[in-house]
Amino acid sequence: MRCLVILVVLLVCMACQERAKQDNKSVNVVEEVKPSVAATKAELEGEGYQIFDYVDEKTKDTVLMQQYFIAFLKSGPNRTQSKKEADSLQTLHLAHLGKMYEMGYADISGPFGDDGAIRGITIYNVPTQEMADSLANADPMVKAGRLKIEIHPWWAAKGFGLR
Repeated sequence: MRCLVILVVLLVCMACQERAKQDNKSVNVVEEVKPSVAATKAELEGEGYQIFDYVDEKTKDTVLMQQYFIAFLKSGPNRTQSKKEADSLQTLHLAHLGKMYEMGYADISGPFGDDGAIRGITIYNVPTQEMADSLANADPMVKAGRLKIEIHPWWAAKGFGLR
């Protein structure tokens, strides 16, 4: 009887191990399905974005170009805040940029590494320059006059990342 119990336990364990292997295989088979260029193009056009596409001669892939907006954050006319006020504005500025990123309006932001008149950039992923301008000018640093905004349309391949 004791051998029968051991045999049943072993069979149950082996069945569980086999099931776990099958579950892992099915998990590994799942792949992310990317929308087609045509579907992405239709979605962007429907949302009002400016786009165009071309065929890369080397890869024969269709490359979808989208218009973004680069906001240059420049030194503003009012940089006389105390250190405490400037630090507070910097905290609010970073929170604003984080919110823009979380909401999908800004794809990347960052300061320049020198101490020049252009302090940094934000790339806005919105359909119009007016919208980018409105979002950029809502920044507490801009409202306080510590920074001012200069926006330019900019084209980049949709879905390509930085290297």
